Amino acid sequence: MQTIAQTSKPSKQRKMLFQAPDHIRYKHFAAPLAPELRKSYGTRSLPVRSGDTVRVLKGDHKGFEGKVARVDRKKFRIYVEGLTREKVDGSTVFVPIHPSKVMITKLNLDDKWRKKILERRKKAKEAIEKVVEKPPEEVKVVEEKPVEEKPSVIEELPPPEEKKPAGRKRAAKKPKEKVAEKAEEKAPEKKKRTGGKRKKTEESKLG
Repeated sequence: MQTIAQTSKPSKQRKMLFQAPDHIRYKHFAAPLAPELRKSYGTRSLPVRSGDTVRVLKGDHKGFEGKVARVDRKKFRIYVEGLTREKVDGSTVFVPIHPSKVMITKLNLDDKWRKKILERRKKAKEAIEKVVEKPPEEVKVVEEKPVEEKPSVIEELPPPEEKKPAGRKRAAKKPKEKVAEKAEEKAPEKKKRTGGKRKKTEESKLG
């Protein structure tokens, strides 16, 4: 089945309208139903067909009511019996009217397929109304018991220990005084110089 894509360009919209296939053109002929027909058939609108009685709601011929004589799907216009005008040569022709400007006051139900459409729509509307009118189920209200507050587990736990980043352990720096003391202990004791050489030289001079 052919589908029409949505577009916002007026030129494309006109092109789709004028080149629309028959099953889509048929939907463009939809007109609203009279309030009495809405209640009896349970639908708001239907496509206009020849044999329907319509009332003009807009334009120069507003208020005119008559039977549809012909439907022109090529030009998207309908022609109503009695709605004519005279040409310059004296002949009379039908005045074309767009189906959106009319309201259907009486339906032509000679077609069995049209009857089935109306029956299907009526059943669907009745089913929706039953669902809407159905009372809501009673909801039982259960009394809620007060919940005892439990001590939070987070408060009882000791604070987490700070983890040091994994890596090579460095030795703690020692103060300079301790390092100097250790160096003195390790170094060998130096012998004190004595004046022995001077004594020998003095003795040699005297002797």
